[in-house]
Amino acid sequence: MKELYLTEEEHGISAKQLEGQIDLLLEQWPDVKKVLIIPPDYTRCYSYAGEITQILYRKLVPHASVDVMPALGTHMPMSKEEHRKFFGDVVPEDAIIVHHWQTDTVRLGYVPAEVCSEISKGLFPEQIDVEVNHLLVDGGYDLILSVGQVVPHEVVGMANYSKNIFVGTGGREMINKSHMLSAICGMEKALGVTDSPARKVYDYAQQHFIDGKLPLVYLQTVTTREGDEVKLHGLYIGQSRKPFEMAAGLSQKLNICHVERRAKKLVTYLEPTELKTTWVGNKGVYRTRMAVADGGELIILAPGVIAFGENEEMDRMTRRYGYTGTEHILELYRQGVFEGRLMSAAHLMQGSSEGRFTITYATKPENLSKEEIEGVGYQWADYDEITKRYDPEKLKEGWNILPDGEEIYFVGTPALGLWKVDEE
Repeated sequence: MKELYLTEEEHGISAKQLEGQIDLLLEQWPDVKKVLIIPPDYTRCYSYAGEITQILYRKLVPHASVDVMPALGTHMPMSKEEHRKFFGDVVPEDAIIVHHWQTDTVRLGYVPAEVCSEISKGLFPEQIDVEVNHLLVDGGYDLILSVGQVVPHEVVGMANYSKNIFVGTGGREMINKSHMLSAICGMEKALGVTDSPARKVYDYAQQHFIDGKLPLVYLQTVTTREGDEVKLHGLYIGQSRKPFEMAAGLSQKLNICHVERRAKKLVTYLEPTELKTTWVGNKGVYRTRMAVADGGELIILAPGVIAFGENEEMDRMTRRYGYTGTEHILELYRQGVFEGRLMSAAHLMQGSSEGRFTITYATKPENLSKEEIEGVGYQWADYDEITKRYDPEKLKEGWNILPDGEEIYFVGTPALGLWKVDEE
């Protein structure tokens, strides 16, 4: 296919330009009868993927059967309200397929242990099975459209491209082991990096099991948010790795905020309809940790967080072992505690500050109590009380001086970027 690249760095891509690019894409696949669209779930509500999915669906349904499978990975299924917000009234409920990561996958092959050992410099010398939802293989689709956002990411360095397939529609082993390989190699070395260790795993799987074998096209976005306005700055469409590389380059420019010095107190806000668990809400930890001073405090304002895990299994693991630091979790890992649940170990390692700074989760006590938050190793604050001082409606992005002279750094949407102090 002819790949399509569109960048509007300053003003953003217009609705007319967006629709034009999608027309140019679909003109290249004129005879499709059955199409699968794979957008992210609502935790990527600022990705522009919902709008793109609506356009694709509207243009395809007159002449093709179209299914939509959100790339849930291990996340909880989208609610009807989230469907409505993300897909409007365009995509009907009966067109949505729920991906079940524990039961719905088929094995395509594996990433050899020696490849994983080379990627991880010997830290993770294990074979990783490559699994995807079976419908990608046996669903009879003429065209599969993976729609998603490229943005700095704690596991894969820069999100999307083949991660949308191997994690979003993947199975237990690939999700578990690729996350653990990344965590062992070190999250802060991966954040914002195009060729991270986990990306190299997904690249191997893409090259050996997807390229030339599935009718898969990637549509990758780069966005920013100012207030309530989300701007689409880049749209890169194709089957090769080049669209991802172009999107990653633009995202690194627009979505990485280089903070001039570390903050003694950093406050971040988790939008309640977007982030409902610490499993996804800890983007507030991952994306800001490189801007928090040693001995400082990270306050996460989390009015919608009601659980630790996106499913009961991961919730139990978090409650049992907590965010207790890499060394402790690795010791438990070596004892076999996380057998078959390596993603839990990886998540717990990445959610710890390693004692470098404190993490305070501000929740509503009826959602998650003081005892529950402290039970997993974080400090707790009452959301309604702490926001009398740190009101997300009044704080501006970046540095703020409060009336009593306290200086804080505020991040309003941690999922949309990475905040870091460059090497001093």
